[in-house]
Amino acid sequence: MPVPRQHVALLATLALAGAVTAFGGSLNAYHLDVAMNVGIAIILAVSLNLVNGHTGQFSLGHAGFMAVGAYLSSAFTLRLVPASASAFEQHLLFFAALLTGALAAAVAGFLIGLPSLRLKGDYLALITLGFAEIIRVVFQNTPALGGAIGLNGMAPLTTIAWTFGWVAVTVFTVSCLINSTYGRGFLAVRDDEIAASASGINPTRYKVVAFTLGAFVAGIAGGLFAHHQLAIDPRGFDFFRSVEIVVMVILGGRGNTLGVILAAVLLTLLPEFLRPVAEYRMVLYAALLIGLMLLRPQGVFNLRLGRSATGKI
Repeated sequence: MPVPRQHVALLATLALAGAVTAFGGSLNAYHLDVAMNVGIAIILAVSLNLVNGHTGQFSLGHAGFMAVGAYLSSAFTLRLVPASASAFEQHLLFFAALLTGALAAAVAGFLIGLPSLRLKGDYLALITLGFAEIIRVVFQNTPALGGAIGLNGMAPLTTIAWTFGWVAVTVFTVSCLINSTYGRGFLAVRDDEIAASASGINPTRYKVVAFTLGAFVAGIAGGLFAHHQLAIDPRGFDFFRSVEIVVMVILGGRGNTLGVILAAVLLTLLPEFLRPVAEYRMVLYAALLIGLMLLRPQGVFNLRLGRSATGKI
């Protein structure tokens, strides 16, 4: 009996997490930092791929949901985790903080998605971009959350195990959802909303579910990011962060989970490899992106062309 592809993806990700965790003690601080940034990028890219790739929408507001998760989880740990707490208690409360931030992000995604996902294409992109900027400005002008300075002093609770554990959960959940009977509705909405409606599928409901789940996972990534960087401010969740996540999805191939993961790894590591030419790093980075889009407009790692993609890994 063949093993389902989503189970293979989960086992592969867990094996990677275990391997990186096992060798984490021999890595220096820089390599650990890069590894955790890669994991957080994968979580963000896979969650946005559910919306932009599998459901066929175009959201430019993912950084806003990341910000909600980052700020609320940070506020939770700063106020409710005592310095005298044991390591086990700290990580238990950290898990609760991640879920708190993710649930708040999911609520924000639902409230934003319910009215705006009746729109399509460019209009939806502009609406989601506007809401992300509203979220950022609200945090920037909320003194209880640090205002323009942001929050700092969080405990370094994000570890390789936490990061890649959530990577495994994210990849497994999205893969199981898309390959399920219910998940075929997302692909039907992506391919042809009119035909989907004629088949009894409610496109708006599927869009809202995808948007809410994507926002929840982005909130998890935001909490991991905050407790890895130990300081956050509104500038870290601006328009350019949203575009960075969208580029990962486009380069990986919309609807191609494995391709999006590889693109997230590539685009996180690429700036690090360009550090020796620091003064030209961003110019070379932009030129490489332009070249890749010209040569592989369907996605660098997308081996399936056109509308034949099924969303499977």
